[in-house]
Amino acid sequence: MVLPGFSLLAQACALEPLMVVNQLAGRRLYRLQAFAPEGGEVTSLAEMSLAACRPFELAPVELDMLIVCAPSPLPAARESGVLGRLRLLGRSGVVLAGVGGGTELLARAGVLDGYRATLPWQRFAAFTRDFPRVRLTQQLFEIDRDRLTCGGGTAAMDMMMTLIASHHGSELAERVSEHFVLERVRMADEPQQVPLRARLGHAPAPLVDAVMLMEANIEEPLTTHELAEHLGISRRQLERLFKKYLQAVPGRYYLDLRLKEARRLLRDSDMPAGEIAIKTGFSSPAHFSTAYRNHFGVTPREERLL
Repeated sequence: MVLPGFSLLAQACALEPLMVVNQLAGRRLYRLQAFAPEGGEVTSLAEMSLAACRPFELAPVELDMLIVCAPSPLPAARESGVLGRLRLLGRSGVVLAGVGGGTELLARAGVLDGYRATLPWQRFAAFTRDFPRVRLTQQLFEIDRDRLTCGGGTAAMDMMMTLIASHHGSELAERVSEHFVLERVRMADEPQQVPLRARLGHAPAPLVDAVMLMEANIEEPLTTHELAEHLGISRRQLERLFKKYLQAVPGRYYLDLRLKEARRLLRDSDMPAGEIAIKTGFSSPAHFSTAYRNHFGVTPREERLL
């Protein structure tokens, strides 16, 4: 289902992989239908139209999955008929997916309550305020039981490729990836690239500066005392800021940053694990391996086998 102002890019990234799977498999594994709130023609953000959409009220409860593509931010006007139909489909066991502003529409219908979900990073703060029952994450996409959501844009393709692999195996999904000349399919737990100040919202300048210092000094980590000295505040003040705004002590937050960078290097490069340990500020490969396993549940070696 598309709403006026939807992103052509996000819609194509969500749907094209399904059609390519049909071609590569030599049989129809997925069949698509297009819906719109009132039916007919719907104009995208690029002012190009998608025609011959069926009215959403005719969407059958026998659907396997409904993908909702909507603009972000979602307009304030609420379609009561659309929200009611979404609730009915959700109760009927239809898998519901939100792309772009589609996540907000699903949240308005109440069908994401108690689920993990994500959406474009620009909407994080407003979404958290408006939908406290949804477990918002900053991941690239989320697949939580019968609900799928993503950060919009090309993240929709990563989400659908992961879904295809779960339905029909990784070999067929890799062939689809090759068709689109994708170097790799990004994993769900990879964060959206959110600008630092947007991530921290209205946090005080010393906290923002502290995190920027951490991100700039991954290979040679600074101590909490050194960070405080650079910022011209006491160590206790710095710890209070981290606890209030990030719910973590500075050392734990810093370690998390370094391990996430290590995971990115393990996944995206052929660099030996020992070199990655040095580049992310660990004193030895053994120390790195232990910290990595404690944080992610797998060793660096096992990460590369996933």
